[in-house]
Amino acid sequence: MPVPQNRGVVARSLLRDDAYRAIRDAIVDGTLAPGERLNDGDLAAWLGVSRTPVREALTRLEQAGLVRTKPGRYTIVSEVDVRAVRAAQSVTAAMHELAVREALPYLSETELDAMREANARFADALRRDDVDAALAADDAFHAVPVTASANPAIRTVLDQFTPVLRRVERIRFSSLSGRGSLAQHERIIALCEAGEVEGAALAVRANWMTLAPLLDTMLGDENSPPEQ
Repeated sequence: MPVPQNRGVVARSLLRDDAYRAIRDAIVDGTLAPGERLNDGDLAAWLGVSRTPVREALTRLEQAGLVRTKPGRYTIVSEVDVRAVRAAQSVTAAMHELAVREALPYLSETELDAMREANARFADALRRDDVDAALAADDAFHAVPVTASANPAIRTVLDQFTPVLRRVERIRFSSLSGRGSLAQHERIIALCEAGEVEGAALAVRANWMTLAPLLDTMLGDENSPPEQ
């Protein structure tokens, strides 16, 4: 799929970080497909910025495993690497567990209400089969304890590894297997409300590990011999 034709997506004053987020999101949602070549001039025109922030964004995206670059030759969108996704899942689950452990003693009723509201939007998105809205609501749900933890290291790690997971989660949330997260979210809220740090932390970790069966299937498909 070619780079979108609408221009000036990123305000010039935002530059590098928003260029990174815009390209990252286009990769995660499939607008920029696996294997697609990325031309920094085309991306700069699309985003309405110079090539410098685009090149910086592509460097960050390579570190996150979303693009591959051969200097002087090409930059392409990475294929989904199941082993890399599995590694990202383990790290992400651990970070969310840590966030809940650090945040729960200080969570207010306002923050619990924010989690309930995000989960209600998540449920509505699943009913409407709106994958983008489901992912946005899921992000909002988990962002509450991450923000409340006030631990910038957690956010830094999550910013790097979560996009790798989101590419695969689009598959899960477009199927019935994504519905299980709704009940898991409700359990997390109940445990947080009860002040059960250990239970809530483990429930959050389990929620982030629910991609495992899908990854096992994808890995099995990769290892299957080709049909004759």
